[in-house]
Amino acid sequence: MRIVFAGTPSAAVPTLRRLAAEHDIAAVVTRPDAPLGRKRVLTPSPVAQAAADLGLPVIHAARLDDEASSAITALRADLGVIVAYGGLVKEPLLSAPEHGWINLHFSILPAWRGAAPVQRALIAGDAELGASVFRLVPELDAGDVFATRVVDVPEDATADAALDTLAVEGAALTSEVVRDIAAGTAVAVPQTGEPTFAAKLTLDDGLLDWTVPLAQVFARYRGVTPEPGAHTTIDGLRVKVLEAAPGAGESLAPGEILATKRALLIGTGSAPLEVTRVQPAGKAPMSAVDWWRGQRPSEGLRAGA
Repeated sequence: MRIVFAGTPSAAVPTLRRLAAEHDIAAVVTRPDAPLGRKRVLTPSPVAQAAADLGLPVIHAARLDDEASSAITALRADLGVIVAYGGLVKEPLLSAPEHGWINLHFSILPAWRGAAPVQRALIAGDAELGASVFRLVPELDAGDVFATRVVDVPEDATADAALDTLAVEGAALTSEVVRDIAAGTAVAVPQTGEPTFAAKLTLDDGLLDWTVPLAQVFARYRGVTPEPGAHTTIDGLRVKVLEAAPGAGESLAPGEILATKRALLIGTGSAPLEVTRVQPAGKAPMSAVDWWRGQRPSEGLRAGA
């Protein structure tokens, strides 16, 4: 099939590579180069970099306005495929390809429609993660679903690791759907059940509440790592929690801190969280124990205070 592909982050790259190996990619649509790092160097998106590696033409567009839509429509594609592009496809562009547009979304629809499905699912403690390929419609992530796949993700996986796994599995799922559309055998069914929504994460979403049970604290840590980052306050200083795992064997009050040889144990509403790596505000990442020792903490100092 002749395909126009739209995507931006690294999670979209496996699908682009898979489709490029199997079909004719007329063009790749991605967001413009963005300033990254302390020096704010303009850097192509991961999808733009992958397109360059594959020798594919690229359309840079912050949004699909009239100019971008005209350029895409002129490609006369059979199908549009979108994976985390970061912009809306509206009419008449939505109907421009012969077979319309399909979207790979990293959730088991109708759960977690929106910008941060994997992160919100982890924070909520969902037992299953997955990917869905659906027909794009004007309403957010509400189109009929061609295929869904539940994906095995390690119980301790953070959002970035979970998304890497889902991206690979989702690429295979999208490839199957595109093959079926080309063969005329694809069937899409309406979504059933009450939808939930995955709003974009903010810095406040990363704040750990030590009064809730460990399972909830760890779920939030997983969902907000690496961005916007799990964090707490200790003696008024914001500290990022970079690496953590469920702890055991100690009974600590919520927020109470106990240093061991290899980690800080921080009390929750049940068992403690074991924190091994942190990043204090304005400093580089470091061992949690080394940082704590350097603080010469006063007696009774707690996380969240």
